[in-house]
Amino acid sequence: MNQLQRILRFLFIPGLILAIAGIVAYLITQVWSPLYIGLLVAGGVIVLIWLVFIFSTAQGFWRKRSTQIGTNAIVATLALIAILGMVNFLAVRYSVRIDLSENQLFTLSPQTQELVRNLRQPLRVLLFDKEPNPSDRELLQTYRRYNSNFTFEFVNPDVNPGLAEQLKVKALGDVYLEYGSKRQLVQTLINFGQREPLSEIRLTNAIEKIQRDRIETISFLQGHGEHPLNNTEGGISQAVTSLEEKGYKVEALNLVERSTIPEDTSAIVIAGAKRKLFPQEVKLLKDYSDRGGSILLAIDPNINLGLDSLLKEWGIQLDDRIIIDASGKGNLLGYGPATPVITQYGDHPITRDFDSQEFTIYPLARSIGTVKVDGVTAVALMITDEQMWSESDLESEQVQFDPTKDVPGPFDLGVAFIRPVSKTAKKAEEKTTPQPSPNSVSQPKPTPSPSPLSKTESRMVAIGNSTFITNGWFEQQFNGDIFLNSVQWLASGEEQPLSIRAKEPKNRRITLTPLQAGTLGWMLVIVPLFGLIMAGVTWWRRR
Repeated sequence: MNQLQRILRFLFIPGLILAIAGIVAYLITQVWSPLYIGLLVAGGVIVLIWLVFIFSTAQGFWRKRSTQIGTNAIVATLALIAILGMVNFLAVRYSVRIDLSENQLFTLSPQTQELVRNLRQPLRVLLFDKEPNPSDRELLQTYRRYNSNFTFEFVNPDVNPGLAEQLKVKALGDVYLEYGSKRQLVQTLINFGQREPLSEIRLTNAIEKIQRDRIETISFLQGHGEHPLNNTEGGISQAVTSLEEKGYKVEALNLVERSTIPEDTSAIVIAGAKRKLFPQEVKLLKDYSDRGGSILLAIDPNINLGLDSLLKEWGIQLDDRIIIDASGKGNLLGYGPATPVITQYGDHPITRDFDSQEFTIYPLARSIGTVKVDGVTAVALMITDEQMWSESDLESEQVQFDPTKDVPGPFDLGVAFIRPVSKTAKKAEEKTTPQPSPNSVSQPKPTPSPSPLSKTESRMVAIGNSTFITNGWFEQQFNGDIFLNSVQWLASGEEQPLSIRAKEPKNRRITLTPLQAGTLGWMLVIVPLFGLIMAGVTWWRRR
């Protein structure tokens, strides 16, 4: 048998390998690309050539012992290839990933997972870049695992300038969302020659924003020493920016200047007020609350805002004493005893996804007490532990628990309230709602944000601290999550569970003092040298 015949006898092996490779590639990608078709056709042609050769030399071929042994080997090989192909297919189609990182950096946050699962229409991410970053592709593929309605595409502006012109792409690295007829810029990955990765936080916020049919307005009360909305000292610009990134419209509200609360106000935030409100302002807030409005009250110790009548309706009692944390958790984070660190949370949509490993920090905080009021439901949000107490003597240099004056924990630092809108308020609303004249011609207008007046229940969140919202503190641990989840719960009027924002990688770099660096350097020299000396002594003794 010449060399060509030997080759033709086993020609089916590469043919089957090529054909199986083409089929498996299609099963994984569900796309017949030219490469996959070429593999399948090439494999089929090679197998056909082998069959022609076999039938042309078939006389006595199957009776030979070598043929039987070879056939057994071929069948075993084919079975192994088929098993490996099936295992590979199942592994790709039903992949299981285990994220062992501390912050679950490679796992989408619960908020993102819920948001993507609930997509009812196709949503496409367009990333304009010449050389896509593998980490960006992996993040987008992770999104796609939760819903087939989520798709993405990397677009080279030089190859597809028409699409770039259609979306008015301004820079390389622009990331856009397409949802129905809506288009929205998510992020620019390349700025001043520096490249940043695609952010889950920005992408998730953009997906949430583009699905909204309305823009909800969050009004921050001003005029009584509240925290300014800008980036000045004591400002809350980080909180404002986070709300705007989530699609909210943020406005300053001065009730002395305008004497009314806008109808499109979804929630009012009173953060860090230091002076009493005028009686007419309190009345406006009470009327707003009675008609279904939502209020977030973040009030520091030893502050009297003159809101007693409003707080009484909700069963809220403010304690002017400062919470002292003797658990030692604050010391580990570099804070003193007057900065309580909370790790216990109530079962509520605002805090439902928090656990004991997630800290929130409140410097100089007061407790929030509650009194039972008919129709009002109160749920604790942040709960102190038994090693905390409310301190009465604020002038003493030594902080020590006094059972005759101080109040031992646990108690609540934040509470969420709900009450139904009264029928009287609804009737008053109907009477004051202007009716169109029979002769008037109505003109089409954009659909406004739903007014709190249309709600069937009022909501309030009371927190005994406002500093946690300010710049710097807002990004400490999970402080920002408490604020954002509170605003979202107040504004949404829905009981859907909220979840924690996407997490960013932690900075793990260690900063050493000169003494520590010097000690470490000497240890790197001394320890190996000591080992060598001991090895030499041992060798010398055995010799």
